[in-house]
Amino acid sequence: MDSYDSVVIGSGHNALIAAAYLARAGKSVLVLENNDRLGGLVRTEELTLPGFKHDVYSSAHPLFTTSQAYAELGAELTARGLRYINTDIPTGVSFSDGRTAILPQAFEAVLTEAERLAAGDGAIFGQMLASFNPYVEDVFRLFAMDLQSPTAQTIIQRLLRGEAGYSPFSKLLFETARHVVSPFQSPVMQAMLAPWVMHLGRNPDEIGSGLWVYLIVLATMGAGMATPEGGSEQLAVALGRLISDHGGVIRTQTAATRIVLDNGKASEVHTNSGEAFKVREHVIASVNPDQLYLRLLADTPSPDHVLQQAKNYRYGRGCVQIHLALSEPPRWPDARFNRIGQPHLTDGLNQCTLAVAQAMAGLLPSNPTFTVDCPTNLDPSRAPAGKAIMRVQVLEVPCRPLGDAAGQIAVGDGTWTGDLTKRFVERILAIVERHIPNIPSSVLGINVITPSSLAQFSPNLGPGDPYGGAHDLAQSYLLRPMPAQPSHQTLVPNIFMLGAATWPGHGINGGSGYIVAKQLLT
Repeated sequence: MDSYDSVVIGSGHNALIAAAYLARAGKSVLVLENNDRLGGLVRTEELTLPGFKHDVYSSAHPLFTTSQAYAELGAELTARGLRYINTDIPTGVSFSDGRTAILPQAFEAVLTEAERLAAGDGAIFGQMLASFNPYVEDVFRLFAMDLQSPTAQTIIQRLLRGEAGYSPFSKLLFETARHVVSPFQSPVMQAMLAPWVMHLGRNPDEIGSGLWVYLIVLATMGAGMATPEGGSEQLAVALGRLISDHGGVIRTQTAATRIVLDNGKASEVHTNSGEAFKVREHVIASVNPDQLYLRLLADTPSPDHVLQQAKNYRYGRGCVQIHLALSEPPRWPDARFNRIGQPHLTDGLNQCTLAVAQAMAGLLPSNPTFTVDCPTNLDPSRAPAGKAIMRVQVLEVPCRPLGDAAGQIAVGDGTWTGDLTKRFVERILAIVERHIPNIPSSVLGINVITPSSLAQFSPNLGPGDPYGGAHDLAQSYLLRPMPAQPSHQTLVPNIFMLGAATWPGHGINGGSGYIVAKQLLT
């Protein structure tokens, strides 16, 4: 039986980051991946037509390029082919009536844009960031820490307590995004900022979403909308090379099926190929708590309350991503959008939250707010000469719809059939056409990722939740992944969990991979 210091289950980017740190430190590392190649949701394919390279799931990496992991590994990843392309206009918003706005990286440019939208909104934006400035350093430090660590606990206490009572920051943990943007006079400014919380698994009217408006604004202004040249998967490719160059072993199409314990610690990992690997030090599992305790540790008795919490781990709503191969770049009426990162298309904040409410009721939203991005504006290598790709990302969609809010699409039993998908895509592209006149006339090919596609790709996505678990307050921060295990170290001393189910949550941020690696190497 082959043995390794660390066996890593799964190969999402956080798992690869942890494996890279361990391999660099001289540990023998085995990475087991069920799919045909590394990366999890960091995946690039020619989905529509030959030569058109689409990011199948995740795309931009602004949270990763500002992370501690990238600060420490970036040079080595660059040496292995990873190169980021960026823009100074990370996001913006387009209304179907023709109103637009952009959120540049430059602070003064944002103030100018806000003033253009409504007199006084520039000052309000400045005041908004100034009010958060005392907390910025502490908050972003937490993204690279296990929240149960003594240092993190000290920071949390400092953030929450004021000179008398609780601090203004503590209130932000319970504010809604709608309330945070309400001082702005311009509905365009409100709709440019608040819907971004949907990309963090929250919605603008949800308690606790307000904090994330500040964090998203600071992250995008600080990091832009960085995307790997050649596609998102280049991050996984570079991490895989880094692991291999330091002696790590990578096995694809090999799924871990069972973790065996000896004297209360993980001693072996068994796979679907009938193999078993001996564990000398640690198992690192990029899985959710339901998979860990109910599947991988199913043969090991666990406390009843732990099993119950694992069974009750909740998933959020789904996502539909429409990948388009285009005969020409999108013709935005606002020329500034030709170099924008990822803008929202909307009819306003109220329309956005109405669509979310429809999805929460199990209905296909009639007029959702969503983002589009066109990577070939900055990276023409991802399509044949003169052609383009576009991704339309519709969040807050029922994983299994019960009906249609517009009363136009028959949903049957809620399965994302070809007909249901086609009808919903037609609705979305009709909305896109109000903002970009040459869509869908320039479309050469379409590929659609539905909640069913997500569920089939990875058990981490449950019924089709792209964020690997609901992010409401009851399943966030100190309660993630679950109250009985409020950290990355599991109830088995030498098994550690990372990925979307753990702090700091989903997205290409590298946080949990960094946190676990540092814990194991300290």
